[in-house]
Amino acid sequence: MTDGSPVDDGSPATTTAGAAAVTLDRIAVYPVKSLDAEFVDAADIVENGGLRGDREYAMFDEDGEYVNGKRERAVHRIRSAVSLADGTVELSAPEMDDYDGPIDEADGWLSEYFGYPVELRRDPAGGFPDDTEASGPTVISTGTLDAVASWFDGVDGGEMRRRLRPNLVLDATEPFWEDHLFDRRGRVVEFSVGRVAFEGVNPCQRCVVPSRDPDTGEETPDFRTTFMTKRREALPEWSGGDWFDHDFRLMVNTAVPESSWGETLSVGDVVTVGDVVPE
Repeated sequence: MTDGSPVDDGSPATTTAGAAAVTLDRIAVYPVKSLDAEFVDAADIVENGGLRGDREYAMFDEDGEYVNGKRERAVHRIRSAVSLADGTVELSAPEMDDYDGPIDEADGWLSEYFGYPVELRRDPAGGFPDDTEASGPTVISTGTLDAVASWFDGVDGGEMRRRLRPNLVLDATEPFWEDHLFDRRGRVVEFSVGRVAFEGVNPCQRCVVPSRDPDTGEETPDFRTTFMTKRREALPEWSGGDWFDHDFRLMVNTAVPESSWGETLSVGDVVTVGDVVPE
């Protein structure tokens, strides 16, 4: 690891020498997978490398399949507020009475809303990550959120964050700065945020969720086509590698080595980019 800006050797892990330090601007955990974020000032790393409380609960149907935004557009219309400290949740949705009570007893409300049996399951050890191999927090920057939002009429950086659902937002204003944090296939980029070591694995392959209004679930016309065209046009020289078999990729999937399990991330922590190493 370096102790400042990395040396500019032309690899995807480099930044401009002497650039201002990049810090952690926002931490989001999603206590119920596919529902709303809760923002925290600090979060511990748990045993799978994820954030404590992130995707700790998930919704399942009778066949044991996820009930999530990828398959169920109605998910977008649910508003949630979770208190993991006391195990309660507030849920609201159009044409539904609000629910305010224990998370473990919310199955009935969810089943009524979706119109079929839904069960909330809990995994306090590591939650239900989308990528079980790169199960660390996902990373993006403020510059990227603003840049991608500008591709779509009426969308700002805050809404784009809700569409993309990152865990960690860095305060880098340069669009796609986080693309420094992955390399080509078979290699990872070592970096740290405060005391927590990370491996940047790959640019996240996006699903249908970002193409929808996060409040209504309504599809944004030509979202995927516009996104892919603009992403290719704006791809920085430090990005790419061989991950871009298609351009519907944004945000960085990470892994956290066991040596950092139990450490704490805090807003304001400095990001330090290190070496590119074999995976």
